Amino acid sequence: MIRIFLLSLVFVCSVASAQQKNIPVVDTPDSHSDTTEIAELKDLAADNIAQVSIDESDANGASQASGLLNTRDPFYSASTFNFSAARFRFRGYSSDFGTTYMNGLTMETLENGFTPFGQWGGLNYILTNRKISLGLAPNSFGYGNIGTTTAIDTRASKQWKQTQVGYGFSTGNYTNRVSFSHSTGLGKTGWAFTFAGTFRGADEGYVKGTYSNNYSYFVGMDKKIGQKHLLSLVGFGAPSENGRAGSSVREMLDISKDNYYNPNWGYQNGKKRNAVVAKTNQPVFILTHEYKVDKNSNITTAVGYTFGERSQSTLDWYNSSDPRPDYYRYLPSYQTDDPNLQNQIREALSADENKRQIDWAGLYNANRNHYEVFHNANGIQGNDFAGLRSSYLVAKNVTNTRRGSVRTVFNQKMNKNLDFTFGLSHQVEKNSYYRQIADLLGGTYFVDVNQFAERDFASNPNAGQNDLNRPNRILKVGDRYSYDYDMIINKSSAFSQGVAKFKKFDFFAAAEISNTSFWRNGNAKNGLFPENSYGESTEYSFNNYSVKGGINFKPGSRNYFYLNAMQMTRAPFYRNVYLSARTRDFVQDNLKNERIQSIEGGYVATTPVIKFRLSGYYTRTKNQLNIITFYNDLYRNFVNYSLSKMGRLDFGSELGVESRAVRNLIISGAASVGRHYFDGRPEVTVTQDNSSQIVDKTTIYSQNYRGSSPQESYSFGLLYRSPNYWSIGGNVNYFDQMWLDFNPIRRTVGIVQAIPYKSTQWNEVVDQQRLSGQTTVNMFAFYSWKLPSSLSFKRKTFLFLNFNVNNLLDNKNFVTGGREQLRYDNVDNNVDKFPARYFYSYGRTFSVSAKFRF
Repeated sequence: MIRIFLLSLVFVCSVASAQQKNIPVVDTPDSHSDTTEIAELKDLAADNIAQVSIDESDANGASQASGLLNTRDPFYSASTFNFSAARFRFRGYSSDFGTTYMNGLTMETLENGFTPFGQWGGLNYILTNRKISLGLAPNSFGYGNIGTTTAIDTRASKQWKQTQVGYGFSTGNYTNRVSFSHSTGLGKTGWAFTFAGTFRGADEGYVKGTYSNNYSYFVGMDKKIGQKHLLSLVGFGAPSENGRAGSSVREMLDISKDNYYNPNWGYQNGKKRNAVVAKTNQPVFILTHEYKVDKNSNITTAVGYTFGERSQSTLDWYNSSDPRPDYYRYLPSYQTDDPNLQNQIREALSADENKRQIDWAGLYNANRNHYEVFHNANGIQGNDFAGLRSSYLVAKNVTNTRRGSVRTVFNQKMNKNLDFTFGLSHQVEKNSYYRQIADLLGGTYFVDVNQFAERDFASNPNAGQNDLNRPNRILKVGDRYSYDYDMIINKSSAFSQGVAKFKKFDFFAAAEISNTSFWRNGNAKNGLFPENSYGESTEYSFNNYSVKGGINFKPGSRNYFYLNAMQMTRAPFYRNVYLSARTRDFVQDNLKNERIQSIEGGYVATTPVIKFRLSGYYTRTKNQLNIITFYNDLYRNFVNYSLSKMGRLDFGSELGVESRAVRNLIISGAASVGRHYFDGRPEVTVTQDNSSQIVDKTTIYSQNYRGSSPQESYSFGLLYRSPNYWSIGGNVNYFDQMWLDFNPIRRTVGIVQAIPYKSTQWNEVVDQQRLSGQTTVNMFAFYSWKLPSSLSFKRKTFLFLNFNVNNLLDNKNFVTGGREQLRYDNVDNNVDKFPARYFYSYGRTFSVSAKFRF
């Protein structure tokens, strides 16, 4: 019944959409339409911080914010925790539609709009003081976004006065977790201090060949000056190192008989070594000043700075065969002309795990047998450099970030009915991008040249140089090569908001204006683009606006109806503007702001017995850009597909309910039923990395293809809370309407029209793969014990025990997502030549933790 009811709401939204255009199941050339981290979350839940809070005055029903509840929102809890196993996205939105503030400062990066949660990973117990706004609702800490808006307060004076020591064991991504925190509270002298640290690590995680070493630290100090001023300084970071798991094709999963086959590692001297290692170390500092002007108004000003680098290693090679074990030419399916050879390769891969993994010994041997005298080294005529020239190496793709921010927010309660908020902010971010040599794998040197350009422009001696300022540069470990450039991004914004609250109705209106600008600064003079790769490029500037408003109707003191709407524009991210920022400063044509329209409405009820929220939403996004770079076999080179006029359509409904009708028993349920479509037929311009020529202009038939987030998610849970301070519970979750990320390249006009319409091959090329519906079951238990004074040094000491089991039924066939490869067989249109890659949810995992709090 719930599914039918929610689907009916979606149907209403789809009818509204269909009044503008007819929506077919899949867009085709003949369409006539004219319009073109889980363990971390469990820790948060255990600390009871997944709360959605509002002002104390709102508890009587005079709510100013339609998207906020004064206790935990059952839908938000389910979508954050229970739905996370399926890579669920709130309303199908990407991460750049969410906003996070910490101590008054905006935290998302200007690079892609994402919140870098990893910068404070593991510090859950410091993040307990937070407010969360869902959707378009107003709030007192910022303008917000169309997704979730979160304000976290980590100031030392806002932490509980306590000391906490904890240990946890898990069978997931990490094995051991050790944590410590100490907060003094605000003392008589006006000072408050907080110190915290965490380690989470595993020699090998759930997936073979992976590992983790993650640290985090936090230092905070506050000084209260008089009755009106509070000065706070915090510094925190989370240096981490993780050996990554990689996705693979179905053929290799079947051969290895393991849905968690990981092609990123191999044995070196009897030990597992991972080639794809992600490292991050980007500390953050925030200075916050809160000034209470009077009892009805205050000003909060924050200044912040973050710096450091993140990197991910990868194998690189020069004029040698691809070393990846699941490269398509090494698979049995590639040997289409020789069935006997197919069987031999399949049997060899099945029998020997080493043949399915990276051959580190082979890479070292290739380098040690490659003695070469390189002429005119370092650009000096007649200079010969002799040694072992590495055919293979491990490289790091590095992003070094420096970001400064300042933000101030003024809140005033004008009278008992009217609240006013005003804010200003400015951010400056400089990201340096480069490739760096991490390991020469037994060789003694490498040369900074472009092997594809050397091949394609053999008569041009400069074409193969990655940096004409330093030609034929001899490289050692730690040197930068291949590409090296900076991106400088500025963003300024101002917003204002008014909220009027009356007995039966609440109203709010808000507006924001902003300017975003960015430019590229090249640190290397590329031999193919000497005039467009070195030095500063043109600056691109975008002015934007956003307006939103809403109304609440409160028929009673504990329930209300709400309706909110927003219209906004947004600057494109630079990554979707530059055709190939690694090599030159060329940009897409006709740069425009994105246009976003969104509306939401619903009903909320909160009583001592039941909490209930039913909501619906409709969001349309236009003028999106994207750049896709991949190796194209037709051109035998890396190509850049520049997509413009992209759009999205997201609509659906959400239901969350929690009942306490039975003593000591909490019954909860949640459902999200939506439809998330790609809207329109994007135009694409194709260029090569090694050429300034436009090699193709075409259209992509992507109308009404689905987004990868589950379009339907359901959860039902039970929690028994004993009066004796223990609890046990579980939940059952079901996911459906999940789709594989599609390759837009194979849906272009030229490819689709070259295949007989509606033929078997046409359907294979055009259809988007739907993944099967899946069920997960989770269980958890909790126990709290106040230790007797004989065991607690005469201090109030509590012991907390947590136990969690995820995927209790050990479902290892749960495909949570994946992608069609961007490489495509343009000659025969054989979709199996470059098969899709898949991600699987972990099977049964458990975690147990103990915390002492005193």
